[in-house]
Amino acid sequence: MKFLRFLAVLLLILGLLVLGLFISGNQYLIKGAWATYLHGETSATIDDMRFFDTRTIQATNPKNWDKSSSFNEKELSGELREVLEKTRSVAFVVVKNGELAHEEYWDGYSDTSLSNSFSMAKSITTLLTQIAIQEGFITSWDDEVSKYLPELEGAYRNELKLIHLSTMTAGLQWDENYHNPFDITAKAYYGPDIERLMLNEVPVVNPPGEVWEYQSGAPQLLGLVLERALETSISKFAAEKLWFMLQAERDAQWHLDHKDGTELTYCCFNSNARDFARLGQMMLNHGKWKGHTVVDSAFIAQATQGYAVNHYGYSFWIDTDDHLTPVYYMRGILGQYIIVIPEKNLVIVRLGRERLEKKDEHSLDFHIIVDEVMKYF
Repeated sequence: MKFLRFLAVLLLILGLLVLGLFISGNQYLIKGAWATYLHGETSATIDDMRFFDTRTIQATNPKNWDKSSSFNEKELSGELREVLEKTRSVAFVVVKNGELAHEEYWDGYSDTSLSNSFSMAKSITTLLTQIAIQEGFITSWDDEVSKYLPELEGAYRNELKLIHLSTMTAGLQWDENYHNPFDITAKAYYGPDIERLMLNEVPVVNPPGEVWEYQSGAPQLLGLVLERALETSISKFAAEKLWFMLQAERDAQWHLDHKDGTELTYCCFNSNARDFARLGQMMLNHGKWKGHTVVDSAFIAQATQGYAVNHYGYSFWIDTDDHLTPVYYMRGILGQYIIVIPEKNLVIVRLGRERLEKKDEHSLDFHIIVDEVMKYF
């Protein structure tokens, strides 16, 4: 009897707690706790797609990669292998001269395994926006955001342009904090209505275009612009204008805020290492794939140069240290990389669960990966 009373009181307390979370607008904490702590994790993981509603980016024109005549014959250096294992890598792919040169997987992953891109999706969103400009859905990068999102709030709302969203110069009220469950970043990741969050809780509080500050809210606003400008969903547009053109081998999945909802365009594009490599190869080919233009070459050149700072362009990270031509790349929080090295005609994809500390604006593991691959491939 005492146990039943204890159980009843416990259920009542839990019920009141859940009710309080909904009343306060913090119900996203339930999903966040379920996807992390209750599954033995302390933060988002590369495998958390199963906790989200998703929309499929269909691969309707698949073609296998050509393999180099020396495919997988070159041994990775001891330093590179040590870093890949230390950072709990699950996939590592090297493409040289447009052919697969090296491919390796760990922890049960394979060439068909999907992994969360995290912030590499920011670069994909920028590419899709450029394609939408080419297709006439959006006029230009100088369009005012309020043209598409008149509900946008903040003292500088009418000064915010699309270019500011891609270059991290938006001036939003946004704290990029990955450890506070009550922070706006957690709300965006686990919340049920990303549009309401962005338009009601993320005002433009500083003059756009003046200061570089990494804010995930900026590419999410860009995604909302894209969603309103298109005549279809972002995922369907990506399937038709990107995945089809790149001859991707496998369907990809994009996290939504709820069933049939809005893509989380600042993160969470789930694909495999081989298909991620296609994005890098297209960039290396100045926006072309197999001779067909996917993204305008002039934009590729512009996007991979520093905008407000030397290390960041239009959602692409840039490393100019000791390279004949800059190395540029897409980056996710746990060391997800699509790296393009023009002077060596190389594309590298690394997927995994951790990354090393920062050396400068780039992580130490990034520098080791680039330096070692350039030596041996």
